[in-house]
Amino acid sequence: MSKIKLKICGLRLRENADSVLDIHPDFIGFIFYCKSPRYVGNRYEWIRQLEIDSSLKKVGVFVDNPVEDILCVTRDAGLGFVQLHGNESVETCRLLREKGLRVIKVFSIGINFSFSALRSYIDHVDYFLFDTRGKYLGGNGIPFDWSLLEDYPYQVPFFLSGGIGIDNIGHVKYLNHPLLYAVDVNSKLELEPGVKDPRLLKKFREEFEKINHDRSEHEL
Repeated sequence: MSKIKLKICGLRLRENADSVLDIHPDFIGFIFYCKSPRYVGNRYEWIRQLEIDSSLKKVGVFVDNPVEDILCVTRDAGLGFVQLHGNESVETCRLLREKGLRVIKVFSIGINFSFSALRSYIDHVDYFLFDTRGKYLGGNGIPFDWSLLEDYPYQVPFFLSGGIGIDNIGHVKYLNHPLLYAVDVNSKLELEPGVKDPRLLKKFREEFEKINHDRSEHEL
C-alpha cells in the first residue's frame, strides 16, 4: 500500500508554525472561517512567506464562501489547495479547479449518512475528506465509525479526519482501504485552539511513521 500522507490543520499563529514544520507534514491547513476558534484572521500574509519545502502543500479551509473571495485569499496567501467544509455546490468545485486549485470536498459522517451524496462531485474534486458530524463544522475531537468506509464506492482518494490523536492513530493500520490518501489532524494535538503542542506533534509523528512502516511491511 502507498504511504499515507499527513495533514496538520488549524494553524493560527506564525510563531507556532515552525513547530508544525519541524515534523515535516505533507499538508498544512489554515482556516478562513470567521466563526472558528482557529480562524487565521484577516492578516495572513505570513502564510505566503513561510519557508517550506516545495513538496509541502498549503491548504485553505473555507465554508460557503463566494468563489471570488476564495480566489482572492488563495492568491494572497499563496495556497494551492482549498478544503470546502460547507454546502458548496458542484459548480463551485468545478470553477475553483478551472482556476488551477486542487479541491478537497468535506463530508461529515453521521447516522444515516449515504455515500450517494458524493456522486455528483466525483468528476469535480481531487479528494474527499471524511470528518465526524458533530456540534461544530470541524474540530469536534471525536472519531466516527471508520468501518463505514468499507462501503465507500468511488475511486476518488480521501483524507481521514475527526478526533485523530496519539491515542488512536495506531488503529489506522487496520484501515486497509486502498484509497486512504491522508490523515488530517487538528484538535487532539493542541495546547489551545489553533496552537499546536510541539511535544504532542513530535510524539504523533513517531507513531504515524510506525503506521506507514507497518503498512509497507504488510505489503511485502
